[in-house]
Amino acid sequence: MAIDKVTSAGLATSTNQPNFRNIIINGDMSIAQRATSTASITSNGYHTVDRFQTVASSLGTWTQSQSTDVPTGQGFATSLKMDCTTADASPGASDELQIRQKIEGQNLQYLKKGTSSAESTTVSFWIKATKTGTNIVELFDNDNSRQISQAYTISSADTWEKKTLTFAGDTTGAFGNDNNSSLFLVFWLGCGSNFNSGTLSTSWESGSNANKAVGQVNHADSTSNDWYVTGVQLEAGTSASDFEFLPFDVNQQRCQRYFVQYGRDLNGAGDINVGIGQWYSASEIVYNIYSPVRMRVKPTITSPTVSGGYRFHKAGSYTDVNTGGVMTNCDNQALSVYKSGLSGGTGGQATFVAFIVAGAKVQFSAEL
Repeated sequence: MAIDKVTSAGLATSTNQPNFRNIIINGDMSIAQRATSTASITSNGYHTVDRFQTVASSLGTWTQSQSTDVPTGQGFATSLKMDCTTADASPGASDELQIRQKIEGQNLQYLKKGTSSAESTTVSFWIKATKTGTNIVELFDNDNSRQISQAYTISSADTWEKKTLTFAGDTTGAFGNDNNSSLFLVFWLGCGSNFNSGTLSTSWESGSNANKAVGQVNHADSTSNDWYVTGVQLEAGTSASDFEFLPFDVNQQRCQRYFVQYGRDLNGAGDINVGIGQWYSASEIVYNIYSPVRMRVKPTITSPTVSGGYRFHKAGSYTDVNTGGVMTNCDNQALSVYKSGLSGGTGGQATFVAFIVAGAKVQFSAEL
């Protein structure tokens, strides 16, 4: 095991909060509601591990997974793995690859950003990669378009190493006290000259792409390359505390503020009944699903097309269709779904909905 510590001069030191001191949600990579593995990734999205977004633009093709490869004896059971399946050894100027988490401003007010008492923050994490060399972690203030970056070194190939990076507090630009995205924690995996041709932003400055990831190695340059991360913690102060493990149910509920999925894949054999409602007319129904927690905002709905995957019941029979409906009037917990184009129903008659084929699901997203 190798341990690095990189520090930029802190303006203030804070006593860590005793509970929920980790600003990052799901830093142990234990929650993966969407999937445990997704192949052929070439663009932006949330693919596997909750709260960690992939930002990808023309820099290789990747399989992302929730891996059981973890540092020994540290209490972790899972990590986020990136496996390069199509290499790109010569990135174009605008190419980039990141893993990042966005954080609500109302969860950051105690950092006192934009004041003379602004807190330093410390990021700690465990990293393992095939490719050694210089890598970059960036903090980006989305409210004020400000940034700061720190470099760390992966010293040994395919070896878990713990890294600790301390970032100065920023006396310019307060975070909004709301539920919008204020701060991004960014792990760079590769980039083109648009992002590495300047001078690394080792102190807070106005947003400048050229200064974000200077020195970053290219993890996309070979199909032999793997990249893993776990134990991600961001906290106030100038030192790292031990990783804050939360109970699985608490961690899951924190993730469900941003994403909830109901579907056939999540259960065993048999029809999965997910919502009750009524026939609005002979061809339309409205059914309700309740989120286990209040979501960040009114979510958007995705219902993948699956042949005959969704079953809408009526008196003595049912109708199988390929999609599950669209969002109608709802708030951030009572989620109403509307489906038209059916037949044989009776207005006012009660109904329930079942998902009967693997891949049939409804996904409610309130991601930042």
